[in-house]
Amino acid sequence: MNNSVEGHQPEPISLISAFWFWLKLGFISFGGPAGQIAIMHQELVEKRRWLSERRFLHALNYCMLLPGPEAQQLAIYIGWLMHRTWGGIIAGALFVLPSLFILIALSWLYIAYGDVPLVAGIFYGIKPAVTAIVLQAAWRIGSRALKNNWLWGIAGASFVAIFALKVPFPMIVLGAALAGYIGGRLLPEAFSVGGGHGEAGRDFGSPVLDDHCLPEHTRFRWSRLLLLLLTGAVLWCLPMALLTGLYGWEGTLTQMAWFFTKAALLTFGGAYAVLPYLYQGAIDHYGWLTPRQMIDGLALGETTPGPLIMVVAFVGFIGAYLHPVFGDSGFISGAVAAALVTWFTFLPSFLFILAGGPLVESTRGELRFTAPLTGITAAVVGVIVNLALFFAYHVLWPEGFSGVFDWPAALIALVSAVALFRFKRGVMEVLLVSALAGLAVYLWQV
Repeated sequence: MNNSVEGHQPEPISLISAFWFWLKLGFISFGGPAGQIAIMHQELVEKRRWLSERRFLHALNYCMLLPGPEAQQLAIYIGWLMHRTWGGIIAGALFVLPSLFILIALSWLYIAYGDVPLVAGIFYGIKPAVTAIVLQAAWRIGSRALKNNWLWGIAGASFVAIFALKVPFPMIVLGAALAGYIGGRLLPEAFSVGGGHGEAGRDFGSPVLDDHCLPEHTRFRWSRLLLLLLTGAVLWCLPMALLTGLYGWEGTLTQMAWFFTKAALLTFGGAYAVLPYLYQGAIDHYGWLTPRQMIDGLALGETTPGPLIMVVAFVGFIGAYLHPVFGDSGFISGAVAAALVTWFTFLPSFLFILAGGPLVESTRGELRFTAPLTGITAAVVGVIVNLALFFAYHVLWPEGFSGVFDWPAALIALVSAVALFRFKRGVMEVLLVSALAGLAVYLWQV
């Protein structure tokens, strides 16, 4: 069916119309980055015709180069493109806020009622499904990124480094970037793998922002760039200084702010890539939560709208709830920590887009993946495979290898994997069926 409407020029986009769309998106953005990007394409390019397909894919290719949640950054970019800086802020904030409030409520229910049979049974089924979902993420990224033996080698080396040698995730990222840089100079054809988001140019009608439209605010200016960088520095330094003054550098909230700032700069490849860094720090180093709670948090993140990296809100809530910073009020401590880590996690995303957008628009053309980023993307595959094994171990042998193998959980994981890989079922559908199966098994066992 041809969606174009000859002779019809869409009405200009009002800020209030955009506001309601971004708010709606914040509540319906299930399915991870692929699903969220698909929703935006369908709504903004095909249905509303707010921008052209080439414009959409151009923005997406830029967001794919950055650390951070690509779907949320794409929303910021499109919001900025349509309504300047405030448009980008509104789009990015509404993409995250519904998920934050939902996760605070669910985190409290989890910590307060997690041992209730109904809740425990649902989580029993969801966790094996999450293991299969993480494995699918590794396959999805690997099928796109590992185009030759050199990149396969980087992926294998990153797996060995984190699985056997316990190398910190930031060092793996730096090593992969260095390998990509050297490989790009010696073997440029092997390290010039593109993103591949499909061909642009399909006709969905006359868009408001077509391929040739260059609004005044999208033109690059050094003064604007410096102002944005200064503003970003203030927005990071002020709360960090306040936390340090109130609680000291070793305080729980201060360390969370610092830790999640670093996490925000390491999320090449999406949320699954940074999860190993989260469990290395939040579990092994700081002890904010247990491996079981980390898996439960990812399960909650999979079942709520918004970017999956919002699992950081769960980590912050549980860590501060169990180690209150406001007297005996675990809920207030958890809610403040969840909001705080969300701020420090997503602040860089806004700066990347608002500062880099004019540069991208002013030199609009086909973007290329740089060799260091190609190396990092390859390393991410090995790291995510390690994450899948980490989850599988804690789900299938909850008491360790010396304990009993949980065959019902293994069966749920296997069926989930078949549904995802063979029958291409959606994540939400798999999670729902797995939750019902887990509840049935749990009630039968007790």
